[in-house]
Amino acid sequence: MKITRRTFVAGSVASLGALALGKCLLPVSKKKKIPGAILGADSAMGHTLRNGNFPAPTNVFEKDVVIIGGGISGLAAAYRLHQSGQKNFVLLDLEKQTGGNASSGKNDVSAYPWGAHYVPLLTEESVAVKRLFEEIGVITGYDAAGRPRYNEYYICADPHERLYMYGRWQDGLVPRIGVTPDEEAQYTRFFDFVDHLKNRRGRDGKRLFAIPLDQSSQDQEWIALDALTMSEWMDQHGYHSPHLRWYVDYSCRDDFGTRFTETSAWAGLHYFASRNGVAANTDSSNVITWPEGNGWLANKLAEPCKDNILTSALAYRVTEQDNHVTVEYWDQNTQTSTCVTARAAILATPHFVTSRMVNSTTRSFSSQNEAYSYSPWAVVNITLSKMPAGQGAPLSWDNVVYDSPLLGYVVATHQVPQLTPRSTVVTYYWPLTQLSPAEARREALNRRYEEWQRIILKELLHIHPELEGAVERLDVWVWGHAMVRPTPGFIWGDVRQSALKQHPPLFTAHTDMSGISIFEEAYTHGVRAAEGVLSYLGLAYRSVL
Repeated sequence: MKITRRTFVAGSVASLGALALGKCLLPVSKKKKIPGAILGADSAMGHTLRNGNFPAPTNVFEKDVVIIGGGISGLAAAYRLHQSGQKNFVLLDLEKQTGGNASSGKNDVSAYPWGAHYVPLLTEESVAVKRLFEEIGVITGYDAAGRPRYNEYYICADPHERLYMYGRWQDGLVPRIGVTPDEEAQYTRFFDFVDHLKNRRGRDGKRLFAIPLDQSSQDQEWIALDALTMSEWMDQHGYHSPHLRWYVDYSCRDDFGTRFTETSAWAGLHYFASRNGVAANTDSSNVITWPEGNGWLANKLAEPCKDNILTSALAYRVTEQDNHVTVEYWDQNTQTSTCVTARAAILATPHFVTSRMVNSTTRSFSSQNEAYSYSPWAVVNITLSKMPAGQGAPLSWDNVVYDSPLLGYVVATHQVPQLTPRSTVVTYYWPLTQLSPAEARREALNRRYEEWQRIILKELLHIHPELEGAVERLDVWVWGHAMVRPTPGFIWGDVRQSALKQHPPLFTAHTDMSGISIFEEAYTHGVRAAEGVLSYLGLAYRSVL
């Protein structure tokens, strides 16, 4: 049976190599100047929260609810409130567009992602997301066995994935070239084990590894894995194959932005064993995706609430007063401060942002700051006038390079029906794990565009020399705090458990509350916060959780 990454996700630490050492493998094209820019979240404006030097508000208005943060959790909360009939709310977002790390862009060639780019087939526990997918047409019906039928346009088209090793491409992402018989035996043992875990349940009747993760079994022998790193767990179980260890490390970097030497073993196994979704019209290993990635979902959530959304609005102070909340924000368009008074607020922001905003009588956010750490990422979109090629396996949706600091690239036009595509946009993903998060963040934010372009073109032209002269544009998006890191002890530790408790009239909703940053977690937290607000306000609703 062919082993692919998605088969087992759904069903030695990598060396930095020549790229990280700065050795130019091929000369960068000097035939033309390649346009582009550094884009990304407004870190400069966000950093003004540290000093808080904002003028007093000159405008005041009232709402029932204020939502702060326009990522998936904030949009999910807005969507749920709007859907329930509670439309007297406002959502404030620092950026010019909502979406958070599910943001997207578009040019004349294609739409493309600036962050998350797929959702696996939904698990049995992902009840709220399943309801959403029914409402927005991702799930179009069910077969006689109750398996969802997914919209054919959104199911990832073939071929799914390929891996570049030793000068050629292979089908699938689990390394096959140069693998010894002993390594093959370790492959079989590892993948059989995680496949067995997918439907195994604990003594409490819950699956050992579920999505959302708080639906997972609380059996202590499994929860205890959170104290180990994934690499330590592999050492304990005799998984010493360099190729298998690279693959597991790659998987942790891909989903968590964290090396397997720093990732909780529980989180590492969750990555492989949690996704047991099935479908009536595609293989269980497949995923759901769009040219713009999860930006498609962010746009669907924002559309019915567009009149309730204020962008370029930096909330800088949240104060709880006598069973109501005041939120002060800086409007970047008018250069003025405004105060919103509300009966409740949903804080759909990462913990380190929330801790700087909130003046609460019921809880302290800043006291737990040291427990949270965040991975910096770079995402690069490259517009090409010709399609990438390569020997050994055809161009796929996901194209990964073995033993590279970069994860590889996805092809934005892969989902667009074309008989003879002539141009495309490829999206490179680079979790900046070569240094500590703070050092990598500082290095990335200080790097000039010309250096970004040089690094990325080295990687691209090393594996695709045929693209010399075919790069039309190269843009870089730097995520300084892309996602929370599931380091050992965080997921099942006291800090995260404490963060799950709500303290009306303040409600929280963010993937920081899970410890892993995926769509299902973000959406569920947003819905749960919105339904908590509805209960607090005494409004009737039927739960979708």
